[in-house]
Amino acid sequence: MKLIRFGESGKEKPGILVEGKRFDVAAFVHDYDEAFFENGGLETLKRILAGNPELPEVDASVRWGSPVARPSKLVCIGMNYADHCRETNAPIPEEPVLFFKSTTALCGPNDALIIPKNSEKTDWEVELAFVIGKRASYVEVADAMNYVAGYCLHNDYSERAFQMERGGQWAKGKGCDTFAPLGPFLATPDEVEDVDNLKMWLTVNGKTCQNSNTSNLIFKIPFLVHYLSQFMTLLPGDVISTGTPPGVGLGMKPEPVYLKAGDVVELGIEGLGSSRQVAIAYKP
Repeated sequence: MKLIRFGESGKEKPGILVEGKRFDVAAFVHDYDEAFFENGGLETLKRILAGNPELPEVDASVRWGSPVARPSKLVCIGMNYADHCRETNAPIPEEPVLFFKSTTALCGPNDALIIPKNSEKTDWEVELAFVIGKRASYVEVADAMNYVAGYCLHNDYSERAFQMERGGQWAKGKGCDTFAPLGPFLATPDEVEDVDNLKMWLTVNGKTCQNSNTSNLIFKIPFLVHYLSQFMTLLPGDVISTGTPPGVGLGMKPEPVYLKAGDVVELGIEGLGSSRQVAIAYKP
């Protein structure tokens, strides 16, 4: 299945994507939230859809929302591609680097990117994200994939001055509003043939900046589920973003390149769709 959410921001409804068309399943599902995943919502929805119920089609003009409702956590992995480490002059980590994005950063895949007030170094990062399907604590690597509900596209926007020049943790530069466009859909594992071999790309104003493959991840998804679950309980619906490949603005030579109002960022991952954000300046 490919799960979607659609409608006005803050009033999204659940749906599914079938052969490029969106359908409303709000008659059967309240939302794609923690309760949905925790209470076997994926299996229940699959059974319902097997009965071929008549579903209202969603008009093409309706906004795409994040495919999951606000999760309890949005956990990100830093420096998870060796070539990204090299472009930013960072050491290759021996253990995963962890940071959080605020859940208020979450937005729809095609929503505008709001460049924060006083920002001069807003940057892009195409990433593969996965969603937790059931409560996970001290999970073994061999069992880890049983905790994954599905996969989606994520742009881990970053304000590099906030992140690296203002002291403290990375969260300052990661959690700004609109800094976590997710989707367009959440693909269940059966929809993805090989999650460890997916092409991924990102362009800015039509110029290719990132062009890589999930095969280049240092720490793979089973290990990440295991590792994270040693430090915190992962709840159903939590989003884990696995890190970005090279080609970010910070790593551009001879000088870094950052986003400005009017710039258009487009990105995609093989089998997980694409998204598009237009940068706009913050307005009170």
